[in-house]
Amino acid sequence: MGACGVTSHYTLPEGIRHLRADKALALSHPEHSRVAFQRAFDAGLVKLGGKALSRDATVRGGDTLEFSFPDTQPAELKAVAIPLDVIFEDRHLLAVNKPAGMIVHPGAGTGEDTLVHALLAHCAGSLSGIGGVERPGIVHRLDRETSGIILVAKSDAAHRGLSEQFSERSLQKEYLAIVAGAPGLMSGSIRKAIGRNPSHRHKMAVVESELGGKDAHTDWEIVERFGLVATLIRCFIHTGRTHQIRVHLKSLGHIVLGDAVYGWKPDTRLPEQPGRVMLHAEHLVFRHPVTGKTIDLRAPLPADMQQQMKQLRKLAQTADKARRLKENPVKPRKKPAPPAYHRHESRT
Repeated sequence: MGACGVTSHYTLPEGIRHLRADKALALSHPEHSRVAFQRAFDAGLVKLGGKALSRDATVRGGDTLEFSFPDTQPAELKAVAIPLDVIFEDRHLLAVNKPAGMIVHPGAGTGEDTLVHALLAHCAGSLSGIGGVERPGIVHRLDRETSGIILVAKSDAAHRGLSEQFSERSLQKEYLAIVAGAPGLMSGSIRKAIGRNPSHRHKMAVVESELGGKDAHTDWEIVERFGLVATLIRCFIHTGRTHQIRVHLKSLGHIVLGDAVYGWKPDTRLPEQPGRVMLHAEHLVFRHPVTGKTIDLRAPLPADMQQQMKQLRKLAQTADKARRLKENPVKPRKKPAPPAYHRHESRT
């Protein structure tokens, strides 16, 4: 995306001691949406003294911000008949089991194979327009390599209701992840703030709140151990930070298999290496935004994760057999001694 070419300037009034840059612009320019400013920050088009600012940068009275807005996608996106695994649908919303590899919404460098393109064909004009032309009906997101449940609003009322539940953190969201190694505990709770990695801006990291990290909370429990090689973990997320599960599990010393961004390296013990991040949005419970009924949805594990678990079980069984053999070696059976020579007593 490039800048639209119109650059504006805004000088904060004297007396403001500290204020987030995104809030400063949103409050002073109500004619522009918060989403528009978020895109401007993400595109590096909000600057102070010629230096690009992040959304949460602190600005003060007298600072002059320079900003412009990025070009957006064309207003007309093409509907593409891509098969979707729909696990729930009514006239208000639908839930899709997104395959790994599918991008949710269009952006720079994406083709006509995103979830939005597929939804435009599947819903034939009945998507909420609150998200704008680039994100019709989308109320949350999953990373490209993450599979599993994603909700889509077909009406504005459903969009507002679902967005409110995500904002209030009243949904129950559970993910399954295959991680490297074997945690010493059976379960735990991670409360570590997450923010942009100061050295690699495309990555997230555990960052202190004072340095811009945002509150993040993940509970986890072990579902299945695969010896010392890997573990299947269920994660319950109470917040929705970018890459939250991947960052939190790495902070425990257990990187999600296939997650090269956060340090995964191929394991020579695995005959078949994971082709993507082994993370799946498996279970979602929420209140229907229109009817008020509780909706409880599950998406079965995709074939690639099942295949990884199959080979991991085999590796674990082989390792366990070798361990037991080492602890209790089988002693070689001795050849039976020949019977003692039998002598008959001579009769006298």
